[in-house]
Amino acid sequence: MNPAEGHITPLPSWNDTPTRRTIIEFVESVATGPDPVPVAERVAVFDNDGTLWSEKPLVVQLHYVIGQWQAAAKEDPSLAEKQPFKAAVTGDLSWIGGAVEKHYLGDDSDLKTMIASLVGMTDGVDVDAYAASVNEFFRDVRHPVLDVPYSRVVYEPMRELMRYLESHGFTCYIVSGGERDFMRNVTEEYYGVPPERVVGSAFGLTYDEDARKVRYTAGLEFFDDGPMKPVRIWSRIGRRPLLACGNSNGDLPMLQFAVGADQSRRGLALLVHHDDHSGRGDQPYDKGAENALAADDVTVISIAEDWSQVFPAHDPVAAAE
Repeated sequence: MNPAEGHITPLPSWNDTPTRRTIIEFVESVATGPDPVPVAERVAVFDNDGTLWSEKPLVVQLHYVIGQWQAAAKEDPSLAEKQPFKAAVTGDLSWIGGAVEKHYLGDDSDLKTMIASLVGMTDGVDVDAYAASVNEFFRDVRHPVLDVPYSRVVYEPMRELMRYLESHGFTCYIVSGGERDFMRNVTEEYYGVPPERVVGSAFGLTYDEDARKVRYTAGLEFFDDGPMKPVRIWSRIGRRPLLACGNSNGDLPMLQFAVGADQSRRGLALLVHHDDHSGRGDQPYDKGAENALAADDVTVISIAEDWSQVFPAHDPVAAAE
């Protein structure tokens, strides 16, 4: 509490830095300034992996999928001789990590192999069965390094930013390269974002009239990354965001969509920079974010300098129960 102002200090897990002041000044200007933006137009979009929760040493959904690949290789041992099943069975995940890094550098050759194996795991599965499997994963599996539930590796400063924005009339959406229905299972509990406000990559869907169920097909309907992010924002939300936040080159089109081409539009683009070497959060890295870090219309959030803490002190899911 700030006694002088008589209200709760915004963004308490943030240090008093120019970045924090930039965010507060922008939000106050569009919400309560002399020419406020209408509430309906106050849209904020957030990437998920590496922006709202931990993605190192392993993207959360890949942790789930690796378990599926291991089970498939156990049923059919011949799968263990080819990627990505080989990586899952041997525990040598360097091929998987390399595929993701190559994607951020513009080479999707290995990523296509990985996606083909991803969609093969859900072909014919109904959406309720998939949700039950994902919920079981989040109930039972822990972060591979920190040995805590995944609800404990959300970034507390970003949760605070969402709440701060909402208190000023913003509606927050998640726009991620991660698979939409995987994220939908936890976004409301972890971030306060309901499933209808989650935009992500998506498997194809079909309706089974006899069973009266929606099932997945053996294909990816779209991959929500890079230039596809602004397209999906427009098709799903129908509004251009005022604020966008990401952490990689794949988020740069979304960030620049928020600020516009000539910087005359009122918008704020934020980039989470994993530069903290203290061990408080993810492994530090720049690879895959070089272009976004170099953009002159993006405000960089330094985890090392801007955040006083990274993860929540208490499990946000348990606290909500």
